[in-house]
Amino acid sequence: MEKTIIDSGNANGALPLKTILLTTFLCMLFGANAVAVKISLTGIGIYTTAALRFGGAALLLYTFSRLTHKNIRINRKQFSQLLFLTLIFFFQISFFYSGQSRTSASHGVLIANLLPFVIMILAHFLLPNDRINTRKVVGLLLGFTGVVLLFSDSLKVSTHHSLHGDLLIVCGVIFWGCNATFVKRIIADYNPLQITLYPMLIGTPIYMVCALLFDEPMIISLSPRVILAMLYQTVVTATFGFIIWNGLISKYGATTLHSFIFIMPVSGVFLGIMLLGDPVTSSLLGSIILVTMGLLVINRKPFRKISKIHP
Repeated sequence: MEKTIIDSGNANGALPLKTILLTTFLCMLFGANAVAVKISLTGIGIYTTAALRFGGAALLLYTFSRLTHKNIRINRKQFSQLLFLTLIFFFQISFFYSGQSRTSASHGVLIANLLPFVIMILAHFLLPNDRINTRKVVGLLLGFTGVVLLFSDSLKVSTHHSLHGDLLIVCGVIFWGCNATFVKRIIADYNPLQITLYPMLIGTPIYMVCALLFDEPMIISLSPRVILAMLYQTVVTATFGFIIWNGLISKYGATTLHSFIFIMPVSGVFLGIMLLGDPVTSSLLGSIILVTMGLLVINRKPFRKISKIHP
């Protein structure tokens, strides 16, 4: 869910079969992250979950940087930028986790996939040479129509799928879009490890203080299911998933790999249904179709055109 990537481009846009399979697998893993968050929140407080996840991921990423001799030093200007980025990241995670504790994993993963649409709108106004065109408008309308269907679903079912939770996740996605847009403005001065590690590292003490103040209790129940969910978020997605994804990005480019992004909502909803018993409603099915179609339209590129982007 918290990936920061750089596009180095790809000469012909063609991917080997093993790379296609690996990218598909990674997108399935990333799509399942909302399910893991939902499970962990049943046994651990909102801010405690964030502190444990990002503190653990920061430790693993720092260890990785030492073992691979990656440069993670920053100057004062970079520290100020990363401090601001950490603040945005804090609100992003606070809204997302609070919302996910009130709604279903299926709703969470679908609403989280509003991110490309939010970035598209922000980029239109804040970034040069990144304007909305007709194709993007069509994708935008499809995606938002899908989320409106989810809201109608929330009004008809129990409080477990409350509209309040859905709206909190929307707020989290808006901050996530601000995060990604700001990163896109400053990324040229960083490597992917720096810009991912420091918001986690700086943010962890903040999450811990909030956990002490607002999580009552901090630990509800450390069942094997909850522990596995925490390990999944920390190790699989926030650490090694990030490392493998960025390795693929550096070799093949973001434009080529992001044609696989539609897999994320599909896998997330499927696992939410299978693992958590999320109800299958007509609104949910319609939403996943519309959101997936919107992502496909947004990410469809002419065959011969490979441009550099930063999601």
